Amino acid sequence: MIRYPAFDPPEYLDWKPDAAVVKNFTHMIEMDSARKAVVRSLDHAQLLALYEGLVRNRLHDVGLKRWVKQGVISKAWLGTGEEAATIGPTHALDRAIAGDGRSTDFVAPMIRNAGACHEMGMPLGDMFRGYLGTDDSPTRGRDLHIGDFNRGVVAPISHVGDIMAVTCGIALSFKLRHELRVALTWIGDGSTKSGVFHESMNFAAVQRLPMIVIIQDNKVALGTRLDQHHRGSFLDWPAAYGVEGAAFDGNNILDAFAATKLAADSCRESRGPVLLIADTFRMGGHATHDEREARATFDSSLFSYWGKRDPIGMYEAYLIDVAIELESGRPAKRTKELRERNAHALRLIEQRVIDEVELAANQALESARSRMPRAESAAEGVSQTEAVVNDQAVLNAV
Repeated sequence: MIRYPAFDPPEYLDWKPDAAVVKNFTHMIEMDSARKAVVRSLDHAQLLALYEGLVRNRLHDVGLKRWVKQGVISKAWLGTGEEAATIGPTHALDRAIAGDGRSTDFVAPMIRNAGACHEMGMPLGDMFRGYLGTDDSPTRGRDLHIGDFNRGVVAPISHVGDIMAVTCGIALSFKLRHELRVALTWIGDGSTKSGVFHESMNFAAVQRLPMIVIIQDNKVALGTRLDQHHRGSFLDWPAAYGVEGAAFDGNNILDAFAATKLAADSCRESRGPVLLIADTFRMGGHATHDEREARATFDSSLFSYWGKRDPIGMYEAYLIDVAIELESGRPAKRTKELRERNAHALRLIEQRVIDEVELAANQALESARSRMPRAESAAEGVSQTEAVVNDQAVLNAV
């Protein structure tokens, strides 16, 4: 993937595959027989779709960071280095349209999981408009926490732990309607310390809800290191709640996909909820305004360690070396020529996404020039006056 000196973490700029790290990438998905079977069932189109999702996630964030440097917006919340923990699980869900006209499965992302929005079908242009606060943004300029219920995306909540209760409610509705649907949410390692996390996790466990919870352990809660707010291992938590659970490599998109696919299968078999732990690392600040603070929070060796584990770089190395011709999906012998063809196929995907992101960003900027909200619109769409009147009429008739 093209590297961007003005926007990428310094560890990514001259990124080259580390032989031991890439070997472990493959080893990780071979260790568990069930996950191995899931990965082997993926065809070349699905493998490439995962790559495209990773690149789209990274370039969306690059676009936001560019705007920050240009003064278009003041700051942005990014998922750099954590993309696999978002894209893998999202692709593992059933994103087909159900009978009610909405996505079969639902996601409730944190703002750092923006990749879930576009992979569930939300247009990139709308995501950029959310940051610009335009009248044609999903919230009509009211909030940059955006979602789209029809596409199965619940808007993030700035009080991150509270999204657990919302996801519980959605999963409960699936259960009460006897629908084979799953609700998935991510929660930061810091937000697991909120009371609503425990209350929701316990409720989901007792009710056996079709719900997947991913603890996105990126080693820091805003500016507080994991060792400053946590004791013990998250791996002990599933047993404490009496639910199924497992850990996965949050920088290995195939491991993330497989773990989530198996969790979704469990939920559809009435064995939910499932608590997953993603082992990953935040390669920047809590937002773009405190990246220097983030660098001061950890020893540089930790950034170096995780820098070698760029989710996109590792997956590129895997795909280039896979014994499949990526363009056609035909099995092929590993040769220098095959690697070159596979690398070319990935470059074509990247260029297509570059064009897609650039077009979306320009469309959003045009909206900022011509479609900013009217002041009086702040009072519009806040209450359902007509619905209340009609409900009262019904009660009076009774």
